[in-house]
Order: sequence, then C-alpha cells, then structure tokens
Amino acid sequence: MPSFPVPVFAAAILACLLLRLVWSGEGSRWLRLLIAVSAVQSLIAAAVQHYGIVELRFLQPFMASLIPPLTWLAFVQGALRPLAPRDVLVQLAAPAFVLFCIVFAPLTLDAVLPALFTGYGLLMLHAMRNGADLLPLARLESSAPSLRSWRLLAILLIGSAASDVLIVADILFFAGDLKGSITSVTSSLLLLGLGLMGLERAQDEPDTQASGEDVPIEAVEQADAAHPSDEERQLVGRAFDLLTTSRLAADPDLTLARLARRLTVPAKTLSAAINRVEQMNVSQFVNRYRVELACRALTAGTSVTEAMFEAGFRTKSNFNREFRRVTGQSPTGWQQANAGRAQASASSQPIT
Repeated sequence: MPSFPVPVFAAAILACLLLRLVWSGEGSRWLRLLIAVSAVQSLIAAAVQHYGIVELRFLQPFMASLIPPLTWLAFVQGALRPLAPRDVLVQLAAPAFVLFCIVFAPLTLDAVLPALFTGYGLLMLHAMRNGADLLPLARLESSAPSLRSWRLLAILLIGSAASDVLIVADILFFAGDLKGSITSVTSSLLLLGLGLMGLERAQDEPDTQASGEDVPIEAVEQADAAHPSDEERQLVGRAFDLLTTSRLAADPDLTLARLARRLTVPAKTLSAAINRVEQMNVSQFVNRYRVELACRALTAGTSVTEAMFEAGFRTKSNFNREFRRVTGQSPTGWQQANAGRAQASASSQPIT
C-alpha cells in the first residue's frame, strides 16, 4: 500500500490555511508569504525525497533560507512596528548569501542554514524577553496567546536548525537511516507552529501614521512600582478617561500602539506608566475596564455572549480568563450572583 509523504500532507494543510487567511482577509502579507513559501518547500522536499526528482535538490536550501527572514518580517509587522523598505532589503541578505553558497561553496550549507535558523530564532526570543507589552501591534485582548505563539515559532526555528544538525550526524554515522523520521518530525512541528499563527487573527496592515516617536524594539525597562511620578499618574488617568468616554475599549482590535497614538505619547512611555502606577501590563489594564463593561451588561440582563462582544472580547476563552482574573468568578457565576440587582433597582424606582 503506497504511503502518503508527510511533506505533501504538510503542504496541503498549509495551502488550506493560506486560503483561509486570504478568504477571511486576515493575516499580514508577510505571514501569508511565509505560509506559501513553507508549503512550496514541503512540496520540493517531497519531490526530491519521495519521488526522486533530484533536479529540484538545489532549490531546497534556497527556499529554506527564505523561511527565517520571512518569519522575522511577519513578526515585526504583526507585533512590533510598521515595516520600512529598508527592513525588507536587509532581510534579503540572508537568502542572497545562501544562494552564493549554493553556487560557490555548497559544502558550507550544512553550517550556514542551521546558523541562519538559530540566529533568527534567538533574535525573536530576545525581542520578546520582557513580555506582551513589547508587542505594541498585538491586540490587547489576546496579547499573551499571541506572545506564546510567536515564541513557539521562534523555538521551532531553533528546533529546525537542530534537526539539520541531526540529519548531518545521521548521514555521517548511521548512513542516513533516520533522515526521513527527523524530517517528518520537523515538518510536523513547523506545521503546528504555523497553524497556531494562522489561527490567531493577525493585524491586516498596521497603521503607518504614528504619532510621536517610533515604538522602539528594545525592552521596556523594569518599572519602579513604588515611586511613579505625577506625570505618569496623570497619563494613566488620561488613558482611563479615554477608555471610559469613548468606545475605544470595546474595539477588539485595540493595540498598545493605537492607544498611545490617541494619547499622543510613545507606546513605551504609556506602557511604563501603567506598569508603575497600576502594577499591571497594558493588556490587563484595558481588559480590566472591558470586564467592567461586561459586568454592567450582565447586570442589565444581557447574555454572556452578547456581553462578551459588547465589551470588546472576541473569543470566549480570553473573556473567561480575564473575567475570572478581575472578578474571581466566571461570567455565568457572576451573573447568577448578581441577577437580583437589576430587578431590585428597577422595583425601587417610583411609579409615575
């Protein structure tokens, strides 16, 4: 019975994921391109390894060299800042160097490609070392899950480099008997990572009209929660007033960068002020007010699902997690415990 190659299966799943993103209008252009290149790379691997089309062998290292820089561009555009043309030009250096190695020094590829994957993976982990507030373009409703997905993808880049090293060792010491198993495991893990990224609703195109300073990539310094300045207290007060006097908090696509623009301050300044004054991150600060909106709606008799959407949450898991963090109860439990409040308030009104 003929077997179905794992790379072909991975390519089919990635193609379906890409069609889903395009059809729904979700995902940045670089995330879509990353998924497309990964699908093509899987098909090339299947053609070479399982169907003996050795003429395509030279394409494998070049297509592989595109994946780390595309992952970085998707990460920057989806979570950090708008991309400038120079950002894209800089990322062309990696595949250009690999192409040079393919033509003039093919023996170096076994070292160059793992170093490339490891370097980009470590670069992403370094950019995320201080948590979700370092991702100003990530939606505040679910910045923690987004952070976990980006971290997973960075770790998988490093894991892919490790698999390349294992394949070389397998060829040297075990005549390549384990190569197929190593490749299958690696393809499955990368498919898992890209699948998680695709399931998270990414920013379509970040707003390039930034106010004030550009959002820096470097980490927000550790906040001194004991001594916030008067300016920081005033800024946090302005942020809270903005949330309470507008429908901004109810927008599920609200980001740190957008909130900072409305306050005409750099995102780093706003993040540090909230950390010091409230001793929480920006996502927790905004979601605390969203939970208050949901509580009002639940008290008025609105269903849990309607209250979730009215408050700016898009997924039930995020809503339940944040609601329990703020109130200590589930939305349903809170509504049941406070069910009589609206009736008591209504019955106390004089009849005219």
